[in-house]
Amino acid sequence: MFDDIDFDSLSVQELVQLYAMIINTARNRGLIRTKNFIGEIGEALVIEYYNNIPGLPNLAPAPIGTENIDAISRNGERYSIKTTSSNVTGVFYGLQPRGSNETDTQRFEYVIICSFSDDYELKGIYELTWETFLQYKRWHARVNAWNLPVNREVIEHSRVIFQAP
Repeated sequence: MFDDIDFDSLSVQELVQLYAMIINTARNRGLIRTKNFIGEIGEALVIEYYNNIPGLPNLAPAPIGTENIDAISRNGERYSIKTTSSNVTGVFYGLQPRGSNETDTQRFEYVIICSFSDDYELKGIYELTWETFLQYKRWHARVNAWNLPVNREVIEHSRVIFQAP
């Protein structure tokens, strides 16, 4: 598709302009609403996938700025969607800190992990319940919040929505 473009010969400014064109096109097409490109592309892909696969709930994007969730089902179930190209998700804020004796207030019913390869090809879409999330969440000391590892054990205890061959 882009074989005729020599990306290595592009200047830094040309690469930035190309990125801006991609961001603006994605925004104009309704794929993203903010500048969190990878996160929002993952959210859009997950929502499209859920809405086009029979047996999966139909999802709608949560309003911009909604805390803790990214999508809502027709039944009112709340979904947090985390997009990653590594072996760990982004962080989940608003939960009790490590070592707290207080029980976390349920922030969502499901976490969906949208996993990309280093080349941003879709590797998998994995759905975890709130309870499974609580079981596998890990403390990220640098930002004082929780995240999820994306490893074999977590994937085995998730509902695999999509997995690349």
